Amino acid sequence: MKDNDTAGRLIAIVEDDPDVARVIAQTLGDFGFRTQWCRSAGELLRRLRALAPELCIIDLGLPDMDGIEAMQRIRAQSPCGIMILTGRAHVSDRVMGLELGADDYMLKPFEPRELVARVRSILRRRENVEQAPRQVAEFAGWRFNLGNHTLHSPKGDEHLLSTSEAELLQVFVSNPNRILARDKLMGGRDVAPTDRSIDVRISRLRRKLEPDPQGPTFIKTVYGAGYLFLATVNWSGDGETA
Repeated sequence: MKDNDTAGRLIAIVEDDPDVARVIAQTLGDFGFRTQWCRSAGELLRRLRALAPELCIIDLGLPDMDGIEAMQRIRAQSPCGIMILTGRAHVSDRVMGLELGADDYMLKPFEPRELVARVRSILRRRENVEQAPRQVAEFAGWRFNLGNHTLHSPKGDEHLLSTSEAELLQVFVSNPNRILARDKLMGGRDVAPTDRSIDVRISRLRRKLEPDPQGPTFIKTVYGAGYLFLATVNWSGDGETA
């Protein structure tokens, strides 16, 4: 079931079980994706720049290094999307994966159509960030480039944001000084009261932005209402102040 949104997009599969890798590749191939199978994290890292995948699907139980470490090393080298697909059902693994930059987390065994839906969701979010008409947001000495997901501190330090972090910060800088509900920050989808994924992403972003994440100056929690990005935002190139 190919369509224009998926045709030709390259997904890297990092999985040591050939049977699982084959199922993933066949599922994605049926929907028009190209895939590249890597048996280990080391193999992917050696080929990452040449492959330039739009998304990496990573198992946590890899033979040469833990999948969490592999994810961190991928994140340091590439702005590609990252999905964890694993048999580990521990909540701590899921939280750690999201904390360290994964865009999504799925458990094995998986339903093929759900896998495809989640892959498409990550890629759409990447596109929304990359196609933003205004490219650089500046606030309090910080510079956020929406085109390549980089965030520069007032001291000149550079952070490469994950897709989910960049998407979240884009919503904040586009709506400064306004209280934003949780569903707005999650792209408009309904959020259950028990869904803590947005809180994990907020925490992750605060650690990059805030001198004291426990006493944030930019991302304020408005209890019972949502979050508030407290800053004056200037956009380069158009002279606009938000």
